[in-house]
Amino acid sequence: MSDGGAGDAQLDAVVVGAGPNGLAAAVTLARAGLKVRVYERADHAGGGAATRELTLPGFLHDVCSAVHPLAFESRFFREFALARRVPFATPELSFAQPLERGRAALAYRDLARTRDELGVDGRAYEKLMRPLVDHADRVAAFTGASLLRVPSAVRTPVEFGLRALEQGSAAWNARFREEAAPALLTGVAAHTILPQPSLAAAAAGLALGTYAHARGWPIPIGGSQKIIDAMLDDLRAHGGELVLDQEIASLDELPRVRATMMDVTPRALIRIARERMPAAYRRSLETFRYGGAVAKVDFALREPVPWADAEVRRAGTVHVGGTRDEVAYSENEVNAGRLPERPYVLVSQPTLFDPSRAPDGQHTLWTYTHVPAGSTADRQEAVIRQIERFAPGFRDTILATHSRTAVEVERHNPNYPGGDIAAGAPSFWQLIRRPVLSTDPWRTPMRGVYLASASVAPGPGVHGLAGWFAALSALRHEFGTRTLPDLSPERWQLAATE
Repeated sequence: MSDGGAGDAQLDAVVVGAGPNGLAAAVTLARAGLKVRVYERADHAGGGAATRELTLPGFLHDVCSAVHPLAFESRFFREFALARRVPFATPELSFAQPLERGRAALAYRDLARTRDELGVDGRAYEKLMRPLVDHADRVAAFTGASLLRVPSAVRTPVEFGLRALEQGSAAWNARFREEAAPALLTGVAAHTILPQPSLAAAAAGLALGTYAHARGWPIPIGGSQKIIDAMLDDLRAHGGELVLDQEIASLDELPRVRATMMDVTPRALIRIARERMPAAYRRSLETFRYGGAVAKVDFALREPVPWADAEVRRAGTVHVGGTRDEVAYSENEVNAGRLPERPYVLVSQPTLFDPSRAPDGQHTLWTYTHVPAGSTADRQEAVIRQIERFAPGFRDTILATHSRTAVEVERHNPNYPGGDIAAGAPSFWQLIRRPVLSTDPWRTPMRGVYLASASVAPGPGVHGLAGWFAALSALRHEFGTRTLPDLSPERWQLAATE
């Protein structure tokens, strides 16, 4: 299946994989005036940002990512003016963490309000977060690129690093006296599927928390697919082409072009490149390690989740798992290869902010829980029990479910080995060496071949940055241009969204 378009002889570049990073690379190259073709193995584009009917007709579920902390922070998306192309809802309550006895820890977009709600620990939480929130753009700049690059402003990275050292060590409770503030921090750090506490988990949690209090965690109206659709519209408007239902098993299957962008994992690149890959580079990629996995459960609901603390119903994201100690125990069990009885569950109910995703008055619920890589365990019942713990009566709201094990997550998207949605463990060392130790990790030693997936810096998330950086590297080395292509939308593209 193809959009049609230019013949092979006219192509300048090809992209393998139509996820957010692959399309970011394609858009960037097309905006530079190149003829670009994208190949996608699935029957639809989107990868980690697709939206499909998974439970019942009329219920739209995000297949992977649902809430997008980096939609407003990614430099690629800012250059692309994503917020002007796609309508977003940005909840005032960025995330919440239910606790026992009908209580909850609440992280509002307004940091001062969060401070006031946290009581005794409010000022300590604000002191931790304020220097980062006030300079969120700088946090995004140095975390959203290769960590081997020297940041232009040093103070914010130093403050960030000191806070990550504190929250990633045994000293993580030193500034707090109660449960709520530590629970908030561990709930967001647990997105990483890393041991708790650990430096990389703390750093990721602080970055995500910074964005939650700066511009919020936005939810695209109509589903994550709308982000993909906007990128496809731009690609096509600039002569690009998409070919669906075509899996690339070898580089030899691709047209001869000057730049080949691979939105795949290092493991897949080794398999596809075969003998064209230099032995030393192959050995380096073979040391790249993949991390913990997810099992996913989607729900169609007859009514909203009946959280015991009614304020939680206003949150765009809910971290279900209890206190800091409980979440840490759950995540450390996963990292030890075991299934916790009371798992950490990442939850979003987008229909509270976007009613278009379900029939009138009904709702979709998106959940993940963490499991060891390659797990075949169906965690639907464990997820229901854990939500029911903090939302009595939840089970009675369920109309239908769709559950995927970690193995099935990989089967759906091979870029998630063993169910690892980060496409490689986001440990501290692998954030520096992702996937190789280089200031230009996107460029491979194979002429014209670039790695443009979440397995390369800056790592996981729907941000398009890996694809953007890979495309910029290709423009420098293959086409001799250092000029950043203008990605801003034309007037007609903005009119189409209004």
